Amino acid sequence: MPITLTVPEGLLSPEAQAQAFAGLTDALLDVAGLTGNAFMTANVIGTINVLPREHVLAAGKPIAAAFVELKLPEVALASAEAKQAFIEKAADVVEQAAEGRLKREHIWSNIVYAPEGAWGIAGDSYSNADFVGAIQGAATAL
Repeated sequence: MPITLTVPEGLLSPEAQAQAFAGLTDALLDVAGLTGNAFMTANVIGTINVLPREHVLAAGKPIAAAFVELKLPEVALASAEAKQAFIEKAADVVEQAAEGRLKREHIWSNIVYAPEGAWGIAGDSYSNADFVGAIQGAATAL
């Protein structure tokens, strides 16, 4: 489940970037009820994009802002409550990592869904049923 965190340079130290990404990972696993699931934990991946300050904009002007994008199969975080819980936790994580250098209203999140069969890991396409089966298989292996 790729997570992309985008911030302007200077907003988060390298340590805070790592802390934020770990927090976003934990937030996703917690909200999905999959903390400790080996399959899910190994497949929460992502990137941290640190852009020049003048390349992070709101209303056409440079701003201290953060963007969190989460990509998931259709069956993940399917309820409105789950989406809200992740978005709220993501804002909490980023706001804490920024240590007062970022206004909460300048943290944007979005969740993007891959359609049925368009989720791939290790060159294999997963249907929603295959994906759920892999998660359940990892849970029974514990």
